[in-house]
Parts: sequence; structure tokens; C-alpha cells
Amino acid sequence: MNMNRRPGLSARLRLTLSYAGFLMLAGALLLAVVWVFLLRYVPDGVHLTGQGGFLPEGPPSGRFRGPAPPFVPNRTDLQRAFFPRAAQALACLLVFGLLGGWILAGRMLAPLTRITEAARTTGTGSLSHRIRMQGRQDEFRELSDAFDSMLEQLESHVAEQQRFAANASHELRTPLAISRALLDVARKDPTADRDELVERLHTVNQRAIDITEALLLLSRGDRANLARERVDLSLIAEETAETLLPFAERRRITLTVTGGAARTHGSAELLARMVTNLVQNAIVHNLPAGGTVTVHTWAHDGTSVLRVENSGRPVPPELIPTLTEPFQRGTERVRTGEHAGVGLGLAIVHSIVRVHHGTLDLAPRPAGGLLATVHLPGTP
Repeated sequence: MNMNRRPGLSARLRLTLSYAGFLMLAGALLLAVVWVFLLRYVPDGVHLTGQGGFLPEGPPSGRFRGPAPPFVPNRTDLQRAFFPRAAQALACLLVFGLLGGWILAGRMLAPLTRITEAARTTGTGSLSHRIRMQGRQDEFRELSDAFDSMLEQLESHVAEQQRFAANASHELRTPLAISRALLDVARKDPTADRDELVERLHTVNQRAIDITEALLLLSRGDRANLARERVDLSLIAEETAETLLPFAERRRITLTVTGGAARTHGSAELLARMVTNLVQNAIVHNLPAGGTVTVHTWAHDGTSVLRVENSGRPVPPELIPTLTEPFQRGTERVRTGEHAGVGLGLAIVHSIVRVHHGTLDLAPRPAGGLLATVHLPGTP
């Protein structure tokens, strides 16, 4: 955004004038010290060495005869000799201050020039540029490192957003394409079963709605300005287990909630969604049927902890870092029917945990399955 500002002096010129001004001030103070503590105490008169006295200035009266006494300068003589040389010294100081200040200011502001050029390069859309300033640690080096860190985060964030947009468009295009295909078949074949068509359209549209709601929730979870209140994760875990218990029983999965109170501050709605996604993810991944899902909560050293553990097939360790990426699916999931996965469950969990200043740790169980642990700041 271009802003119309009045032209002003550059920082280099302002620093140069400041250096020269301080140098002139120091010179003037030094001359003032010479005047106050030296010249003012010199008597202003003619010193007669032979008689040990002083006479006021003026033409000789002719009263004294003999050889002239030796010349001894008085205050007026010193002032006449001192002030022109002092003015010349101040002029030299001014020239020296301007020239030296200009050179020193240029050397000091050289790192700032590099940072400005990097900022202009970034403004053109290039986020891969880095300053990588060398030398000892100082204010400019700290600014350069902070700018490089900001560029790195921006580049990572932009790449993540581009990847997310591409995956989201792909995921939304699939149910829409299926709906269009079903409608084309129904239009070309009037004898097609209407009830089956309506049921299939309902399933496909429901999946599109689930994806859209998940995307909206994910974008909301990225906002830090949420209404926060005191929340107990153990109570949320019990309510979630009660809600998902019928779904777990249909898959012959034992769902257990243990542990004690784990209080934190945050959005009750988002934290409930976090626990629901973790438990639902544990149930969906629990293949073959007949496994277990354990939810455990506790508080330790000012931290509230939620752990969701499920049995199932072994999870490759190299797959763990990708599970929190949007639309990244791990092992087999339920693709149709109730609680169908859309590939955003753990991504939403990660976003909610991050906005609550917590951490999410995912680890494969040696016997198979996944162990998910959430650490959130606790409250007394």
C-alpha cells in the first residue's frame, strides 16, 4: 500500500547532522571551559615588571623614561589571538563532523540497506530470499535473523495454504462430480430407480457438507481471538465417550475413559471438537473390529494432559508426521456411512491445540495402533 508522505531527510543525513552537531557542541563547550577557567582570570592591563604593578591600556603618558619593559600579553591580547583560531577550529570540526559522520552513518546503516532490499524483494512475491547477515550479534543482526525467520514461516505458511487449497478443491470436486454423474444417468435413463438415486445423492451431498463444515471449523481453529472459559477435559472426555459409544459398540470396540480432572482455559466448543475427533479417529482406525480405545486425563506440573490410545494395525513411523496434514489419511478409514472420515480430523485437532498454546504428540504403539497425547496449559 502506497502512502503519500511529505519528503524528508534520509536517516543517513540525519545521523550525519547529529554527529556534526554533537561534535560542534563538544568543541564549543571546550572553548567555553578555556574562557571560564583560564582567560577570564588574566588581568586586562599593562604589566610593568620593574615596578610590580599594572596600568590601564592607552597611549603612554611619557612619565616613564628608559628602556621599554618586556611585553607581557594581557586578556585583550589573548582574546584577539584566541578567538580567530577558535573559529577556525570550530569550522574544521564542522567539516570533519559532516564528512566523518556521513562515512560512519553509511557504514552503520549498510545492514539496514540489505534488510530494505530483502523486504522489497519479498514485496514482489519472492519468499525464498534470505539475508543471512554475517558478523557478531548486534541489533541489526537480530533484526536480520528475525526477518529471515519471518520469511521462512511465511514461505511455509503460503506453501501449506496452497497445498490445502488444492486438496480442498480436489476433495470437494469429487462429491460434486459424483452428483453430476448420478443426475446425468437419471436424466438419460427415465427408468432408473428413483429411491436409490435419492439415497446415493443424499450420501454424496452429506459428505460434501461434512467436508465444508470441517473446513470452516479448521479455519476457525486458526483464530487466536476466541472466547475462553474454564474447561475440564475429563468431563468433555466422558461426554464424548457417551456420544460415540453406540458407534464403538457397532464395531465391537471397547471404549474406556479413566483418569482425573484436567482443567484448562479455552473454547469449550473447540476443545469438545478436539476430543471428539481424537476418539472418533481412534475408533475408525481400530481395524480389525474388536479392539480397544482408552481415553485418559490427568494434570501434572501445571499442565493438563489428554491421552487417547487405540489398538489396531501397526502405523509406519514415517507416516506419523503427515497425519496432521489436511486430507492426509493414514490407515483404512470408514469412507461411507455414519462418521465418514474426510481427512481433516487430526488437522483440526492440531489447529485447535495450537490456538490453545498446547502440543500434540502422535506416536505408534508397538503392538499396533496410535497413541495421541495433548498437553494444554493447566489452571489451578
